[in-house]
Amino acid sequence: MTAHPIAETIASLMPRAKTELTELVAFQSVADEAVAPRSECEAAANWVADALRAEGFQDVALLDTPDGSQSVYGLLPGPVGAPTVLLYAHYDVQPKLDESAWVTPPFELTERDGRWYGRGAADCKGGFIMHLLALRALKANGGVPVSVKVIVEGSEEQGTGGLEQYAEAHPELLTADAIVIGDTGNFRVGLPTVTATLRGMTMIRLGIDTLEGNLHSGQFGGAAPDALAALIRVLDSLRDEHGQTVIEGLAADSAWDGLQYPEAEFRQDAKVLEGVSLPGTGTVADRIWARPAVTVIGIDCHPVAGATPSIPATARAQISLRVPPGQDAAEATKLLRAHIEKHVPWNARVSFEQVGQGQPFRADITSPAYTSMARAMAEAYPGEEMQSSGMGGSIPLCNTLAALYPAAEILLIGLSEPEAQIHAVNESVSPQELERLSVAEAHFLLNYAESKRS
Repeated sequence: MTAHPIAETIASLMPRAKTELTELVAFQSVADEAVAPRSECEAAANWVADALRAEGFQDVALLDTPDGSQSVYGLLPGPVGAPTVLLYAHYDVQPKLDESAWVTPPFELTERDGRWYGRGAADCKGGFIMHLLALRALKANGGVPVSVKVIVEGSEEQGTGGLEQYAEAHPELLTADAIVIGDTGNFRVGLPTVTATLRGMTMIRLGIDTLEGNLHSGQFGGAAPDALAALIRVLDSLRDEHGQTVIEGLAADSAWDGLQYPEAEFRQDAKVLEGVSLPGTGTVADRIWARPAVTVIGIDCHPVAGATPSIPATARAQISLRVPPGQDAAEATKLLRAHIEKHVPWNARVSFEQVGQGQPFRADITSPAYTSMARAMAEAYPGEEMQSSGMGGSIPLCNTLAALYPAAEILLIGLSEPEAQIHAVNESVSPQELERLSVAEAHFLLNYAESKRS
């Protein structure tokens, strides 16, 4: 069987794609100046802008968004009367976490066992490279049949909403007939998948104070209120004996009726230690796609090294709550705060800081654009039919775009399949998935343009 010219072109472009992804991964573009200098994000943004200019994009701009980050925008005009497609990715990344746990340096793209390792390789710098590959292949084979807008966000991982606020203030900027969000992923390597739902999230920092200062645990222990112990009590109240999230007023019994996630596969993907049980009830798909899930992502207290026998006067925790479709993130935040206030022992003083918030999202996978994508994925993955799944993560921009442009069709694809281990150490991308999804996106643009002409 002869390969389609699009596929042949993208295959020939893969060495260039690896070089470019290596350059982009090298920027430590964490949108948190407590973790990485702002100059790293600025350099990454300029790299993206230069790449768009090199591809002939017009009106390329670094947009200063209200949260202090920069998003990169560009427009590639298509034929007269052609539809407009917006392509999305983000260049900011999660922190490297424990660098000693990385097999190879986190900001050096390294090939190992057929995968490319590096922070952001899949989430989501690889998504931007995917867009470039698709457009280059079309330009080499008759031209891009649609007008293309590209927006590459600079603070998606922080959930601070800079691009959402900018888009709401400049609604004309991102208008499009279809929107491809390149920030999700296939259910499994080799299985073409569109994401039907995203959980929203709310993130808060919780502070508990009990004393004016730390006290000697021998002299005061037993009667003096321990802030860390109070925090532990509160955090424990957020899950029941089965490990399921329990927040008063927040439903946690919804069921997922689509593609299922076999427990044995999930245990392998999540690298659950042998003999350790999975928390929660219901199917795995219920738990990760259809129900709320609380996670304590950080605690400030005395470290074990150098600990002294004293009673903590203060303790802090950062809490992430994933909110499934059908629930409101703002209401979930209120319920979470009310639950915490109810369960704080000893009348300890409580403070809250809202860190981020985003609504859940449900795509309309019956829309005509999905027919174009199904045909495209069949071309890129011979013998496989497109599947739809949920995703437990959040992309707050999706709801903003859906509200601003209700007629636009929003599709979610990407490189973050389970082996990619996004947000964890040793994040990686499958170059085969990058190649095939780039082929799929190119064919989607062809199919979508054709569907609009007919």
